[in-house]
Amino acid sequence: MENVKTLGEFIIEQQTDFHGSTGEFSSLLSAIRLASKVVNQQVNKAGLMSHILGSAGGTNIQGEDQQKLDVFANNQFIKALTGRKVICGIASEENDEYIPINNDGRYIIAMDPLDGSSNIEVNVSIGTIFSIYHRITPVGQQVRAEDFLQKGSQQVAAGYVIYGSSTMLVYTTGNGVNGFTYDPGIGVYFLSHPDMKFPAQGKVYSMNEGNMNKCSAGVKQYIEYCKHVDSATKRPYTGRYIGSLVADFHRNLIKGGIYMYPATTDSENGKLRLLYECNPLAFIAEQAGGKASDGYRRIMDIEPVNLHQRVPFFTGNTHMVDKLEELIKQEK
Repeated sequence: MENVKTLGEFIIEQQTDFHGSTGEFSSLLSAIRLASKVVNQQVNKAGLMSHILGSAGGTNIQGEDQQKLDVFANNQFIKALTGRKVICGIASEENDEYIPINNDGRYIIAMDPLDGSSNIEVNVSIGTIFSIYHRITPVGQQVRAEDFLQKGSQQVAAGYVIYGSSTMLVYTTGNGVNGFTYDPGIGVYFLSHPDMKFPAQGKVYSMNEGNMNKCSAGVKQYIEYCKHVDSATKRPYTGRYIGSLVADFHRNLIKGGIYMYPATTDSENGKLRLLYECNPLAFIAEQAGGKASDGYRRIMDIEPVNLHQRVPFFTGNTHMVDKLEELIKQEK
């Protein structure tokens, strides 16, 4: 591990990151890092621990069945974050309402504590997604809805943790994207993927094609475009869909590609949540040289109207998202 930076060392070196607030960001990341280690341990033992597998017997605000590990991860991240005086509020996909914490904190967090939890029992990679904003209300007051209903362009940091063959934490503060791999032997994240960028040429499309007949004509046309043979544009592209957002996004960031979760006749506004999933991954995508769109507009320009708002989501290599937008807009 000679000359390999730890996550803590990297944060200290990047003193201009996070608006010069190195100590506050270190505190935030240390809470996320701590909770991710605990969740990682449970994920890795899930097959041996029946008390952590299966349904928790309830549903979240979206009406989705909560898994036991969903609840466990949510509790761990809330517990770790509430101890940080810099945080004034948390919004979680698993909670109906936001959670006020410390009135003197300057930052709020929106998070999906365990994305892809339906894949837990089949040993597929899952993840945590987080997004950090400055509060809007004055310091000293209790947070209000307006603190959380900010455009993605107002994010000051965003990231995800992927629990897979190795556990990685990937984040941005608007100054590029960096990835850190967890060494469970010594309990430390090391910088393994500095300055992450989408490859120049994307070659993978990721979508549940079982929804094809429920999609718009533009999305159908784009899937056909992906399958069409054309050596000049290096098509056909390869279809790869895991069904775990963090895993699909991470693969496409490394290999090059586009992730698609469009609106369907069953889900007219799409399925993914703007605050907890789309905005943070859009921030990372743009910082890695990619793009994120709802088919018509930049994801991070969308004005949120409620905590659990859903939107269609397309993200990945810019040239791929551009082509998709072109075909969708031709419908109008």
